[in-house]
Amino acid sequence: MPSLKISAAQMVANARARIEEIVTPDLIAMVDDPNVVIVDIRDPRERERTGYIPGAFHAPRGMIEFWVDPDSPYHKDVFAQEGKKYVFHCASGWRSAITVATLQDMGFDAAHLKEGFSTWEKHGGPVARDEDKS
Repeated sequence: MPSLKISAAQMVANARARIEEIVTPDLIAMVDDPNVVIVDIRDPRERERTGYIPGAFHAPRGMIEFWVDPDSPYHKDVFAQEGKKYVFHCASGWRSAITVATLQDMGFDAAHLKEGFSTWEKHGGPVARDEDKS
């Protein structure tokens, strides 16, 4: 296997050095703030398995750049709201760190949940779960 120029862990570290990170208790305090948009970038199976933050917008990681870009045919209006604070999260904070760094490169201001959803319930954050559909 050829050696990589940069590891995934280094990419995460580089992203974290230049983005805003929000710790779990602080985001829990913002969960009902109408000026905060929480964006869950986890895979749908992760959300089914562990639940999700009530009211969070689900945007799978693979579509973020296209959904945020107003010139993209895939643009979503949720990302065009003026005066909103966008906070992205994944399970552990790795994917969301890289995502937010990429979005900042595009000119979209956002933050991410440093610890990811993995600490959310432990800190007393509200969790929604879909009803069993079977």
